[in-house]
Amino acid sequence: MTDGQHVQTHLLGREDGDARSIDAVVVGAGFAGVYALYRLRKLGFTVQVFEAGSDIGGTWFHNRYPGARCDIESLDYSYSFDDDLQQEWHWTERYASQPELLRYINHVAERHDLRRDIRTDSRVTSATWDEDAARWLVRTDDGDAVSARFCVLATGVLSVAQVPQIDGLDTFQGEWFHTGDWPNEGVDVSGKRVAVIGTGSSGTQLIPIVAEQAAHLTVFQRTPNFCMPAQNHDMIDEVEREWKAEYPQRRAFARESGFGHNQLSNPKKAKEVSAEERRAEFELRWQLGGLYMMRAFSDILVDPVANEECAEFVRGKIRETVQDPEVAEKLSPRGFYFGTKRLCSGTGYYETFNRENVTLVDVRTAPIERITPTGLATTEAEYDVDVIVFATGFDAMTGSMLKIDIQGAGGEFLREKWAHGPRSYLGVAPAGFPNLFIVAGPGSPSVFSNMVNSIEQHVEWIAALLEQVTLRGLQRVEATPEAEQQWIEHVNEVAERTLYPRSPNSWFFGANTPGKPRVFMPYVGGVGTYRQKADDVAAKDYEGFVLR
Repeated sequence: MTDGQHVQTHLLGREDGDARSIDAVVVGAGFAGVYALYRLRKLGFTVQVFEAGSDIGGTWFHNRYPGARCDIESLDYSYSFDDDLQQEWHWTERYASQPELLRYINHVAERHDLRRDIRTDSRVTSATWDEDAARWLVRTDDGDAVSARFCVLATGVLSVAQVPQIDGLDTFQGEWFHTGDWPNEGVDVSGKRVAVIGTGSSGTQLIPIVAEQAAHLTVFQRTPNFCMPAQNHDMIDEVEREWKAEYPQRRAFARESGFGHNQLSNPKKAKEVSAEERRAEFELRWQLGGLYMMRAFSDILVDPVANEECAEFVRGKIRETVQDPEVAEKLSPRGFYFGTKRLCSGTGYYETFNRENVTLVDVRTAPIERITPTGLATTEAEYDVDVIVFATGFDAMTGSMLKIDIQGAGGEFLREKWAHGPRSYLGVAPAGFPNLFIVAGPGSPSVFSNMVNSIEQHVEWIAALLEQVTLRGLQRVEATPEAEQQWIEHVNEVAERTLYPRSPNSWFFGANTPGKPRVFMPYVGGVGTYRQKADDVAAKDYEGFVLR
């Protein structure tokens, strides 16, 4: 008898009114939801996945804007659970683009016959814990309902697009879009006057491409971000062969690393080497591209002096690239530490501002007051445009979960529990919500990691726990409030050792969402450290959980 068959013999089969009875419901069909379905089904569980979008892919389905691309190398940002897959799949570029990533996840779903358990265009509206039955009643906006022993939230940490509340948007006579909800058919900006609001990760990728197509592009920037050159290129055959030959070792290295991938970190501290050596290391990292600069020295995110030297190096690159000194200064980030806002990775971003058809507007000095029928008005001027693109980010980390009415034991709603910031044990299980689990959410490495690595670790850990609960003939598993509190204290303690709390004006703290509590949400202790802590909890018979 296989493990999956063994588990299957213990499954409960209770009907709950009009709800179909299953073992597990998974909310979301991005990389996390697809893998959760695969893993739980392998254990013999009956699973239903609900996906609000019209197809699978999550982040890579919705973020179809021109230039959308991963900032982790393709060979790293991919599943490791299927060795034949990772040997057979050919990535065409060093950093995969959105269309290629979408083809990849669709291929995985077809390869493992996963679509039959995924329901698209079906948004989960509520999940209610039934104490007597020890089951979750999950309902969707299209009238479906399931009764499930377990509920797994794979809703994504960057999935609730955020359009700023600007007066007059409803009067705009042109077209407007958000990068995180881009039309499937695309947007033709050829010969049009375009406004892009926002210069974060999406904006820095989008802006160079729009500039090439539009008659004129006006970029509205509030906070300049550090944007590293991606140094993207077609996949090199020799590099691909080397990776595939060494995948077991490379995956093992990534799992134990600080950030969950194979980007080498320099173990030296900046102050341990000369100024010449520091500059040479910064130059090397600039040429390597992407996020390599974050790991130039081991104390970049700890030592303010080292951090400022790194920041000034990048500002120097901006001044070298941008011909207009005034524009270069506007594009040069100041007032926060390098890396404490999401580091961007793009192609030709700073060069774009040398184009005659591109204008940069600093909305720190001239805020946007309103949107007019023909464009935008700041405190200093009006700008006529045909298209407005909001590259204004997401209600990050918690937004997707808090849009669902999740009611746990005792009737408490998750949004009430999280009113002052997200709380959960290991970033996986909120106390008071039995049999409910979160994949790559707040309190875990999440956005401070190669997300696919962290997704696999979380899904495998959760699946192993659910298997144990089932094999033992138990009904419920729940984190204790004491374990949750200790984990929150640990997350904060680790963060305080870094420069992140000194730059709290970022979406890592929820600062981009009006009314959201300012709480540092990711776990910055490292992917390898987190994995060890989670494994230790499991080895001690799931210490901090009550199984009954």
